[in-house]
Amino acid sequence: MNKSELVDAVARTTGLSKADVDRAIKGTIYNISAALSRGEKVTFVGFGTFERRDRKARMGVNPQRPTEKIKIPAKKAPAFSAGSELKAAVASGRAPRLTMEPIKAKMPSWKGSSKSKSKSKKSSKRRGR
Repeated sequence: MNKSELVDAVARTTGLSKADVDRAIKGTIYNISAALSRGEKVTFVGFGTFERRDRKARMGVNPQRPTEKIKIPAKKAPAFSAGSELKAAVASGRAPRLTMEPIKAKMPSWKGSSKSKSKSKKSSKRRGR
């Protein structure tokens, strides 16, 4: 699943517009990245934890010249640890249970409801139109 497929799926599940879902996903990714860059952990209970891990400097092998050793510098890398609910969902092959009710998209007030349309038809019949 890529980002656009995720946006489509979340929009169907929540009843929100694709534009709103896209902004929410971009905002979520931005804020997770910002927290990790500050060295903070980001935890979603049951889903998992994002964190920054320190990698030590080490010696490696140049893939173009296997006999040549190269020094790989120390760095900070993002890491993800899966939570219990995510692990259980992957192991069982079933999607986890959705804990929220999908939101039905609200009709704009200028469109009106079916009741107001039937009233307007009745009133126009009374006037003889």
